[in-house]
Amino acid sequence: MTDSITEQRLVGGPRPDLDLTQAEWQSSTQGVGGVQIAFVEGYIAMRNRHSPEIPALIFTPAEWRAFVLDAREGEFDLT
Repeated sequence: MTDSITEQRLVGGPRPDLDLTQAEWQSSTQGVGGVQIAFVEGYIAMRNRHSPEIPALIFTPAEWRAFVLDAREGEFDLT
């Protein structure tokens, strides 16, 4: 199950021409959650490790930084 170039979605913009078939997906060091990320050609790809066939989200470095900072501040805490 690999992502094709046509299945990728860039958050907030056009699709980059990335091939994720050889991406080195990383999971949390704590082993919790289902999110994996990969750094590919200057972009950050994020996918669900339980459903890797679902298209990955693609972030620019600026978008990724904003996402991480907001997550640290509890922006996405739904509890």
